[in-house]
Amino acid sequence: MSVLVETKNLKKYFSVEAGVLHAVDDVSIQIREGETFGIVGESGCGKSTLGKTIIRLQEATSGEVLYKGENIHALKRRKMKELRRDLQIIFQDPYSSLNPRMNVLQIITEPMVIAGLSGREAVEKAKHLMEVVGLAARLEGVFPHELDGGRRQRIGIARALSVDPTFIVCDEPVSALDVSIQAQILNLMMDLQEQRNLTYLFITHNLAVVRLISDQIGVMYLGQCVEIAPTDELFERPLHPYTKALLASVPVADLSMRHRQPEVIRGEISSPVNPIPGCRFAPRCPYVTPLCTEGDIPLKDMGGGHSVACTLY
Repeated sequence: MSVLVETKNLKKYFSVEAGVLHAVDDVSIQIREGETFGIVGESGCGKSTLGKTIIRLQEATSGEVLYKGENIHALKRRKMKELRRDLQIIFQDPYSSLNPRMNVLQIITEPMVIAGLSGREAVEKAKHLMEVVGLAARLEGVFPHELDGGRRQRIGIARALSVDPTFIVCDEPVSALDVSIQAQILNLMMDLQEQRNLTYLFITHNLAVVRLISDQIGVMYLGQCVEIAPTDELFERPLHPYTKALLASVPVADLSMRHRQPEVIRGEISSPVNPIPGCRFAPRCPYVTPLCTEGDIPLKDMGGGHSVACTLY
């Protein structure tokens, strides 16, 4: 499949009192049309900032985001407004991301009216989308605070779909939901992807979830992508010490493995403010060498779509 979204040396820095926070630092990824690219990593590693910068909810410090070969961060305001229909986001918290003064029908209708659809057409389409995402018609006049988390997230999905996007950033869309509801929402998202040929950037810290839904996975640590691989390849043959430790920390429901000694991630996470040169994981890595802190460590192609940024390779 062709590449729909590509980032090239993308950086997003923030000025803070202590210096410069490197939230996203030189990230280059490719997301193919109709597929799901998962981004996984610990809290604070820059996953959400990456997603928002890709669809230009935040301006990049430097680098490029190519959508169908065009750098969206170079577009003028009018052209970017037109492109907004193609690029949507589903937020982590389905409550705070919805307008509490609007009912369900109004929330789903609003983006279509902004995009130029007539009121009557927007309402009819919103009613159809409610059916598509599994919201009963009787909920049209209900407000977000009257609904549970699963239904609120279905509203967020319907709202994102309302302008017929091709690319959706899913920013931890099931992390605030119960496990049973998570499964329902994930199944819904996978069904919609197949039906509408959607492309997802799926952000999560849940390894089980990212394994279920992703075709490719990028592992982030303190703003940098340290490993990229097809999903099965990453879980069967992790290469970066951080990836190995991350996978080893997953609880296993098997009493015979209760004495297993996983590769524990030791020490405190480094500060993303004025980070040290080289590998950000070096202060916590059991395999660290002087090479790890001498300079930037680029992703190395290991074959089969698998690449890793580590001096061990």
